[in-house]
Amino acid sequence: MKNVQLLKGAVACLIASMSWGAMFPVADHALAYIDPFYFSTIRYGAVAIILVIFLWIKEGRQAFRFEGKGKLLVFYGTMAFTVYNVLIFYGQMLMGKSGIMVASIMEALMPMISIGVLWGFKHVKPKKYMMISMAIAFIGAIFVITKGDISFLLTLKHNLFSLAFILIGVVGWVIYTMGGASFSDWSTLRYSTLTCVFGTIVTGFLTVLFTIQGHVSMPNIGTISVVKYDLLFMMILPGFVALLSWNYGVKILSSVNAILFINFVPITTLVIMMIQGYKITIFDVAGTLLVIIALMRNNVYQRKEENEHQNNLLKEQLSKVI
Repeated sequence: MKNVQLLKGAVACLIASMSWGAMFPVADHALAYIDPFYFSTIRYGAVAIILVIFLWIKEGRQAFRFEGKGKLLVFYGTMAFTVYNVLIFYGQMLMGKSGIMVASIMEALMPMISIGVLWGFKHVKPKKYMMISMAIAFIGAIFVITKGDISFLLTLKHNLFSLAFILIGVVGWVIYTMGGASFSDWSTLRYSTLTCVFGTIVTGFLTVLFTIQGHVSMPNIGTISVVKYDLLFMMILPGFVALLSWNYGVKILSSVNAILFINFVPITTLVIMMIQGYKITIFDVAGTLLVIIALMRNNVYQRKEENEHQNNLLKEQLSKVI
């Protein structure tokens, strides 16, 4: 029975990771026609409605109470469904085809970025093995971004904003994920639903504001028709299914084991791009492998550390009994 549950958790995490890996090539087509603000508002507007219905059916009216956490819900919702979903796609759009792999690699760097966030904001200094893993992952990311062309670094100013948008977006999702600890007594569905609703409202407000100011163009019916299948895919798999599958898998496997499945994000992106005929360089492959190695290495050390901690606790308990 336990093995069946573990298998379900593994399949759920695999579905989520592969869905996220597939969303960047799909978004590449959509972003040629629709602005990231409208893309995100329409996509998560639909997901929010579905989540609200599910939450109402499963937990009832009381699940929509804020319990004094309204400001936190707005903040974390904005980090995930505005900062992340708008900026990562905006950066990808600015970089063109190369932005697909860059955005995917940045997604896979989330565990490493979370270490940096904890270090910078909570002064939790990473251990030596974490620092080495971060360095390996960073080198891998540089390979993918530069394609082995060192002169790219000299012209970085031309890609600085797009890279910054993608990085800030990913940090936004990391902050959102960490924010879940503040709602540990809430169900995953409740936290996901309320943050999605607030985040989408913020995105919608900014979209309307920027449209009025002329910074963003409202898509017409013809444009929506062109990207309707892209939007449908983004709503169902990377949006609704991936969100719930990932949280379900993490609950069964634990975050330490589930995080390994993030490796499938850049792998899925790489495979889809190859199928689409995009020219994959040796640096794309090498960079992706380095990021995967860094994540696996970090995960192995984390497991070892966790096992040692549990063994020490067990020894302490036994010594008290004796």
